[in-house]
Amino acid sequence: MPPSAQAALQSWNIPVPLTLLIVLAASLYSRGWLHLRSASVNAIASWRAASFFVGLFLIWVALGSPLAAFDEELLTVHMVQHLLLMTVGSPLILLGAPLMPILHGLPRIFVQSLRPLFRWPPIRRVWRVLSKPAVCWLAGAAALVGWHVPAAFTLGLQSEAWHIVEHASFLGAGLLFWWPVIQPWPSAATWQRWSILLYLFFATLPCDILSAFLTFCDRVVYPVYLSTPKHFGLSALEDQECAGALMWTCVTIVYLLAAAIVAARLLSARSSQQNELMQSDLPATLAPSAGRQGVEVV
Repeated sequence: MPPSAQAALQSWNIPVPLTLLIVLAASLYSRGWLHLRSASVNAIASWRAASFFVGLFLIWVALGSPLAAFDEELLTVHMVQHLLLMTVGSPLILLGAPLMPILHGLPRIFVQSLRPLFRWPPIRRVWRVLSKPAVCWLAGAAALVGWHVPAAFTLGLQSEAWHIVEHASFLGAGLLFWWPVIQPWPSAATWQRWSILLYLFFATLPCDILSAFLTFCDRVVYPVYLSTPKHFGLSALEDQECAGALMWTCVTIVYLLAAAIVAARLLSARSSQQNELMQSDLPATLAPSAGRQGVEVV
C-alpha cells in the first residue's frame, strides 16, 4: 500500500456518535421486530429486517469506515459515499418498513407522548407535501446537483460542519426520493402506480448529465483535488473520470432494477385482476371447473 494511503488510514478514527446512533437504530428495530413477530409471524418478513440492517451497515461504511479517510483525497471515494447514501442504503432501509418496528421498539410512554405530535394538523400537512412524488423527485435532484456545484463541493470539503450537512442532506434526500417508489408503511399512494416508471426514468437524467460531464470533461472540475496525494497512481483527472463512470453505471443499474420490479408487480396485479374478472363473468356452475382448468394449464 502506498505511504500516502497508509497515512490516510492512520488518521482514521471510528466516529463514536455515528456508530452509537446506528447501533441504537438497529437495537430499536430489532426489539420492535421481535415484538411484532411474537404477535404475528407475517407482520414483517425476515428479508425486510435483513434489508434494513444491511442498509444501516452501508450507511456506516459510507460515513464511519476507513473508506471515509479517503473522501477528501479521492473524488471516486467521495462518489462511493454519495451512492451508498442515496442510491443503495436509502432504499434498503425503506424496504425494511422501519417506522412500525422502531415505534414498537421505543418505550410505550415515549410513543404515547409523540402521538399528539404526529396527529398535529400542521405536521400532517407538511408530510403530505413532502411525500408527493414531485417534491421527492426534486429533493433528490437538488441534493445531487446542488452539492456537485464546485463552490458547494469545495465548501463541504473545507468545513467539517458543512461536510456533515452535505452527508445528512444526501441521506435525507435519498430517503425522500425512494419513498414513493417503495411506499413503506404508512405510505398510501394517491397516484397511478405506473407513473413511478416515468419517475425513475426522469430521475436518471440529472445523474446521466452530471456523470457524463465528469467523465468526458477535459479539465479537473474540483481544483481541490489537484493538491491532494495521488493514491493508487491516479491523477486528479483520471480520478474524476472514474468517479463519473462509477456514478453512471451504479445509478443506471439500480434504477433499471427498481423499474423492472415495479413493472413486474404492475403486470402481476393486472393479470390477477383479469383472472378475477373472468371468474366473475362465468356462470356459478362453471366457475369451479374453470378455476381448476386454469390451474392445470399453468
